[in-house]
Amino acid sequence: MTAQATPAQFEQFANAGTPSTSANDVNLDVILDVAVTLSMEVGRARLPIRNLLQLNQGSVVELERAAGEPLDVYANGTLIAHGEVVVVNERFGVRLTDVVSPSERIKKLR
Repeated sequence: MTAQATPAQFEQFANAGTPSTSANDVNLDVILDVAVTLSMEVGRARLPIRNLLQLNQGSVVELERAAGEPLDVYANGTLIAHGEVVVVNERFGVRLTDVVSPSERIKKLR
């Protein structure tokens, strides 16, 4: 006599958090508390080591970006926005003037 195998039956578990309705939806709830490093780039310069070693207090390094151009705002090295420097309560800040769309930011992460 041969026993027939029957498929296992599993209970349906309730989704924790916001359920995803399709394969294309991204549930970001699991990463909302992850810390990221924000950095603002005023501009860049390339210097030969000879010139780098000659820098001292009061030296001026010319950047590739023109005065008045917006800053680049990066999150963990990924461009997320452009902005301008502001002073708030005697501290520097950045006012975002253009934000890269969330879909474009997610595409760059892949």
